[in-house]
Amino acid sequence: MANQFVNYVIEENIVTITINNPPANALSVAVMTELGSALDELAKDSEAKAIIVTGSGTFFVAGADIKEIVNISSAKGGMEATTKGQQILNKLEDSSKPTIAAINGVCLGGGLELAMACHMRVAGERVRLGQPEINLGIIPGFGGTQRLPRLIGKARAIELILTGDMLMAPEAKALGLVNKVVPDAEVLKQAKGIAKKIVTKGAVAVSAGIKAVQEGYKK
Repeated sequence: MANQFVNYVIEENIVTITINNPPANALSVAVMTELGSALDELAKDSEAKAIIVTGSGTFFVAGADIKEIVNISSAKGGMEATTKGQQILNKLEDSSKPTIAAINGVCLGGGLELAMACHMRVAGERVRLGQPEINLGIIPGFGGTQRLPRLIGKARAIELILTGDMLMAPEAKALGLVNKVVPDAEVLKQAKGIAKKIVTKGAVAVSAGIKAVQEGYKK
């Protein structure tokens, strides 16, 4: 499927979604809308058995679209924008098909929130990750305040959210934020390797495993 900002291909039952919004693949309203539509289509596509999300170029996703954020003029507008973003990223987390973030470059703000919504994360060894929203006078709005502490613990998550500090990929792995750290050029290959292993398993068991973990995780 080809759109302006979000494209995907299916090969051997593995979907690769690529976010293409140069220069930094910002999560604009248009990008998020196309991502949501793609995930809805893939949820119904029996050929799609695993989903990988990555970014084009040297960025994964460097955050939300700052130009759009500064144009929000009311609390209601801000709430509507964050709610829509949460609903779209929830599609990744709630998917019955395994979702993997192939973090090929800078992964900040909404980009890290997108990655955390996936079931697994593979990062390049030189990747930087963080939630720097505090530097703009806001906090993560797409689920980061919930998912980050669940992955790395409350104290460390609060520290990162309140300082805006960034992590390099090896430290992120040590904290449990990413599953694997690999050479930058091999991120997508390694993510596909995980997906290939999973799609050989029984689809019913894979879906049941995801559901069981997710239901316990959210309690």
